[in-house]
Amino acid sequence: MKALILVGGFGTRLRPLTLSVPKPLVDFANKPMILHQIEALKAIGVDEVVLAINYQPEVMLSFLKAFETKLGIKITCSQETEPMGTAGPLALARDKLIDGSGEPFFVLNSDVISEYPLKQMVDFHTKHGGEASIMVTKVDEPSKYGVVILDEETGKVEKFVEKPKVFVGNKINAGIYLLNPSVLDRIELKPTSIEKEVFPKIAQEKQLYAMVLPGFWMDIGQPRDYISGLRLYLDSLRRNTSDKLATGVNIVGNVIVDSTAQIGEGCLIGPDVAIGPGCVIEAGVRLSRCTIMRGVRIKKHACVSGSIIGWHSTVGQWARVENMTILGEDVHVSDEVYTNGGVVLPHKEIKSSILKPEIVM
Repeated sequence: MKALILVGGFGTRLRPLTLSVPKPLVDFANKPMILHQIEALKAIGVDEVVLAINYQPEVMLSFLKAFETKLGIKITCSQETEPMGTAGPLALARDKLIDGSGEPFFVLNSDVISEYPLKQMVDFHTKHGGEASIMVTKVDEPSKYGVVILDEETGKVEKFVEKPKVFVGNKINAGIYLLNPSVLDRIELKPTSIEKEVFPKIAQEKQLYAMVLPGFWMDIGQPRDYISGLRLYLDSLRRNTSDKLATGVNIVGNVIVDSTAQIGEGCLIGPDVAIGPGCVIEAGVRLSRCTIMRGVRIKKHACVSGSIIGWHSTVGQWARVENMTILGEDVHVSDEVYTNGGVVLPHKEIKSSILKPEIVM
């Protein structure tokens, strides 16, 4: 089987992290976002992944070549010279996706995180015999999304309603699809939306089916959702593979710590924390609802909550970092500094407090 991952553009919503690496290579729970998807695809027998990309393809490919060998899966790029929407990239990658077998192929949005029930999706697709399957997820506020109206018994999609003002349903497109090769005949080689132009036509012909996603789902393409997604992901680990979570007297709730990280005496860590490779957490540090990326040093008695600390950054002694502060790569927060929602670009030194959310350039 094959899969196409829509890698997309510049990752502006996750800046300043995406100023250092393309968005799919930003770490989430101690490994690049896109690796969560590639591993899930490999686990159900996908042997080739095509990355639809228009930004820094050489960075992506050189990074992923190591994983190609390690995972035993072929990874190639289909490069856009202009943004092609969410359907155009499928037309562009047509020759890579069609191999004459007639097998359906997966399409995934690169910033979606879930338990990836891909085996169930294959079974669902085979059973209904339609042309395309989409995964849908239930949300509390459907008015912010395009809502999928479907037959609850068969899963057959009836129509789509964009950002409904009155309640029509609570299931939205989760950005995971399984498509027959014939879907490619419906897509022209031009910027096209799969959600607004392709799927509604397939639904009109009663060939589109939706499977309700079991477990959690989050689009982690912006910081607030990234932090929420980490909580959901760690909660899922607790239920399914709890041995991957850290334990100890200094751990509260769900925490993941790389084996190469060092944690000092008297720390209190958790809930919902990821600590990456080579990190040094000195004595008396308090961490909650945050991601500490590779090579970070958090000095004595500092406190970090609800924030993302980018690669090789430093947080000084008694410093306090909170309220969705995002530090880019190699940012150094001085001792006793307070940052309240600061977004700090790479290679900066913060010597005075950031009292209200602002961008530090």
